Amino acid sequence: MKTAVLLFTVVLIAVLSECEMVKFGQLCSGNSSNRRRTGDRWGQGQYGARRGDRVHQGLDIVCNDGATVYAPFDVKLNGKVIVYTDPKKAAINDGINLSGEGLCFKLFYVKPDKYSGVVKKGQRIGTLLTMQSVYPGITSHVHVQMCDKSNPTEFF
Repeated sequence: MKTAVLLFTVVLIAVLSECEMVKFGQLCSGNSSNRRRTGDRWGQGQYGARRGDRVHQGLDIVCNDGATVYAPFDVKLNGKVIVYTDPKKAAINDGINLSGEGLCFKLFYVKPDKYSGVVKKGQRIGTLLTMQSVYPGITSHVHVQMCDKSNPTEFF
């Protein structure tokens, strides 16, 4: 009997932990399910995808150029992100550091309305920059990268 109770308790804790896991709400207008970028001529959008001699350290969520980007949950805006040092990519060289729900993460290719303050879940953070102007034919997207560069996939 004690073994059955212990097993039930372990299973219940595992289920509750899974239910309480943070999940990102809708990031972009036009993509309510946070559909991920698969592959195009510029590569794959999953965490760990090869990028020549480097590895993709984020997860790409499909978002049309100019689309509204939303707060996935209540977040604190923690400043600007510079994505590139290459001046040829200036059109998409913006992003923002955010924190909320115990997570620290960055959104790339977003022009935020502001770089500090608090935004509630579902409220506008900004707009997606024109990825097509730098990478013609790419599936435009928001790049989600954890501050510690760990895999964000479990949060989607």
